[in-house]
Amino acid sequence: MLPRKPNDPPVNHSSNRTRPEHANERPTFPGARAALVVAHPGHELCVHGWLEAARPAVFLLTDGSGRSGKSRVDSTTKIVAAAGARAGSIYGRFADSEVYAALLRREDSLFARCAEELAEALVRERIDYIAGDAVEGFNPVHDACRLVVNAAVALANRVGAHIENFDFTLIGRQDACPPVLLEESLWLRLDDEAFGRKLSAMRAYPELADEVHAGLDGERQKFLREYGDLFDDLKPILEGLGAEAFRVECLRPAGRARLDSDFSARAPFYERYAEKLVEQGRYDSVIRYGEHLRPLSEALERML
Repeated sequence: MLPRKPNDPPVNHSSNRTRPEHANERPTFPGARAALVVAHPGHELCVHGWLEAARPAVFLLTDGSGRSGKSRVDSTTKIVAAAGARAGSIYGRFADSEVYAALLRREDSLFARCAEELAEALVRERIDYIAGDAVEGFNPVHDACRLVVNAAVALANRVGAHIENFDFTLIGRQDACPPVLLEESLWLRLDDEAFGRKLSAMRAYPELADEVHAGLDGERQKFLREYGDLFDDLKPILEGLGAEAFRVECLRPAGRARLDSDFSARAPFYERYAEKLVEQGRYDSVIRYGEHLRPLSEALERML
């Protein structure tokens, strides 16, 4: 049994998140085997305290090269090694451009193969629980990664595994949690030493220097003004950032893909932002929820 958040009263409650002042001390999860699965290298920084505590097998869908073409795998490998974690079988498998192209071309088989391979690895390594990117509608590869994780866990559990499935936020505060999930989430409040190591790891990650500086110094809003009028969509998420916003980490129970409930009424941020980039001539095409992500979700559901 994994440790849960104690029954402390929540504080600073809002309509869609709570930021508890009191959470579990950093748990060690004795006897439990963990996995971390993320879309891009660097996402492990969001749960650096948990990375040190759980020492999971780490799976990276892409190399994080983005539009720069420069891989971030080496930077993440240093963090993984320092934390005592280890690389999984899928580790920077694809360039970002390959995954974006696969989404645009509706190459669902690429993601299905990843889900099958990940499921085999989870069973082989006797994984008890898994953490990975949440569906946030900010980046389509983040959301696609979550779909792969959900499918892999379902496949592994279908053949006798008993893997618990968690997600964590990448945009905004890492202690963001819907009220309904408070009691079932895993909470880590980092002591000063663990928190110091996390901040040092963040500041030492060269490819994310601008993002880290903006987040830690509470100036992320200034950094994200390139999004133009879409900045207003991000503003509520980014309020309250600063170094202390990264002390508490939250792993939330992740159900099956929730894309329909999240984006049926309004297009996700990544779709609306990509439209602007196409207008500016920086992108040729737009990855869309209805045309690309929802069909991928349905294709992975058919595997189960």
